[in-house]
Amino acid sequence: MSHHSTPPRPDDGAAFSVELQDAVDPLVMALDVGSTGSRGGLHDATGTPVRGYRHKIEHEFSTAADGTSVIDPDQVTDELSAVLDLVLADPALVGRVAGVALDTFASSLVGVGADGAAVTTCFTYADSRCAEQLAGLREELDEPAALQRTGARLHTSYLAPRLRWIRETDPGTWERARRWMSLGEYVHLRLLGTARAGTATAAWTGMLDRRTGRWDEPLLLACGLGAEHFNPLADPHEPIPGVAGSVAERWPALEGAAWFAPVADGLSANLGSGGTDASTMVVSTATSGAARVLLHRIPERVPTGLWCYRIDAQRCLLGGALNDVGRALDWLERTVILPEGTTLADVAAADVAGPTPVVLPFFTGERSTGWAGGARAVLAGVSASSTGADLARGVLEGVAISYARVAEQLEDAAGGVDRVVASGSASQDVPELLQLLADALGKPVARAEFKRATLRGTALLALETLAPDVERARPPYGPEHEPVPGRAEHYRAARARFEELYEGAVGP
Repeated sequence: MSHHSTPPRPDDGAAFSVELQDAVDPLVMALDVGSTGSRGGLHDATGTPVRGYRHKIEHEFSTAADGTSVIDPDQVTDELSAVLDLVLADPALVGRVAGVALDTFASSLVGVGADGAAVTTCFTYADSRCAEQLAGLREELDEPAALQRTGARLHTSYLAPRLRWIRETDPGTWERARRWMSLGEYVHLRLLGTARAGTATAAWTGMLDRRTGRWDEPLLLACGLGAEHFNPLADPHEPIPGVAGSVAERWPALEGAAWFAPVADGLSANLGSGGTDASTMVVSTATSGAARVLLHRIPERVPTGLWCYRIDAQRCLLGGALNDVGRALDWLERTVILPEGTTLADVAAADVAGPTPVVLPFFTGERSTGWAGGARAVLAGVSASSTGADLARGVLEGVAISYARVAEQLEDAAGGVDRVVASGSASQDVPELLQLLADALGKPVARAEFKRATLRGTALLALETLAPDVERARPPYGPEHEPVPGRAEHYRAARARFEELYEGAVGP
C-alpha cells in the first residue's frame, strides 16, 4: 500500500471539503486560470474539494493606457505545471485520479507558429486596442444578425475585431501564426502535445454558431481566416485524444486519466455555485462580474443586451457580463479617501440617504448591456459637499444597478428566476454588497459560503462523464438577504438617473 506524503496545504481549514481517505473515487484534478492567478485542486466524485490538495500561483495582466491587457501564455503554462507538480506529488493518488479539467478566463487569444510555439502574447478579454477594427466590422456586418447566429455582439472583448487588428497592425506576426487558439488550448498543446477547442470556450470567442456548433462563416471571412486555422472542436463530455505518454511519466497520478477540452470560467462559476438550470441566477462578483442562467435548450432569440453561449447540443449559458466589479472596488481603495474609521463595508451597509452621486462604473469599458467597449467611468451629481463615502456609495450603487440591467433582460428571456446566488471574491471581501444587490434586483440574494466555486464547477463538468451516477454534495449557502421594501423607490430613482446619464454619455 502506498504511503501518503504531506498535502500542499496541510493547514487547509476549508469547511466544505473531505479528507483524502474519505474521498469518493474517481477524483478529478480541476485547473483554473483567472485574472489574478492560476490554481488547481482535487475534487472527489461528489464534487467536494479534497482537503489540502490545492494550490494557487498569483499573476496579473500587463495593462497600459492604450487598452493593452495581456499575459505571457508560457508563464501560465509553467504556473499550471507547477500546480500539478505540487498537488499530485502524493503517491497515494496513483490510480485514483480519472480526469483533468481546465477552465480559463474567457475570450483569450494566442497565435501559434508552425513549431507549436506562441508567436504572440495572450490577449485577454479586457484588451480594447481593436476599437477601430470593431467600428469597421460594425459598418460591414449586420450586427443583429451576428448576435442571433453566434449569441454574441460585436465587441472588443471578442475575437473578430482583435484578429483583424493583429492582421492590420502586425502583418509579420499574422503571417507567422498558423493557428489561433485560446490560452487553455495553448496550455494543452504545450503539456499534452495536442489540443481541442472546447465548445464552451469557442462560444466565448463570439465566432461560434450557437445552433450548429461550427465556426461562423461570415465572421471567419471578415477575419480572413478559415476553420482550418483553429483547433478541432470538442464538447465538454469528449476527452482529448492522443495525449502524449510523457504526461504520465511526469505525473504518475495521471496515468490513464482523461483530459477534457478547456471551458470558459463563467460556465464553471455557474455550475460550481449551484446554477444548474434556469431557476437559479448566479451573480459572479470577481475582478469582473456577470449574471447568468443555465438553459437546457437553445433559445430562438437572444436579447440585444445579453450573450448566449453554446455548451453542447442541449445546453447554453445565457447572461451578461460586467468588466469592473472587484476592479471597481480596487479603484475605490486606491483612489478615494473615506472618512476616518470608515471602510467600504461600512459604506455598503449604510441605509439609503437621498440621491447619491451617479456613477457609470465602466473603468475598462462596458460589455452588457450596451456593449460600448470604449466607454469609461462617468461621475455625475458630485458637489463640493460630497464626501469620499458619498462617491464610494455611488460606485457601489452603480455596480448594483449594472447587475440589475442585466437581470431584467435575463428574466424576460429565461422566465422566472426563483433563486439568486452570489459568488466570487468581491462578495466575500465586502459581504455587505449582497444587500445592495438584493435591493437593486428586488430579489433575495444568498451567498455561496465556500471559496473556489469556479474550480468546483470545472470538476463537476468532468464528473458528468466520469461519474454520472454519483450523487453530488450540496455546498453550504449563507442566509438570504431580503430586499428592504423601503429602499425600492431609492433604487428606482437611482436607476432612472443612471439611464439618463448613460444615454447622454455613452449612447442608447
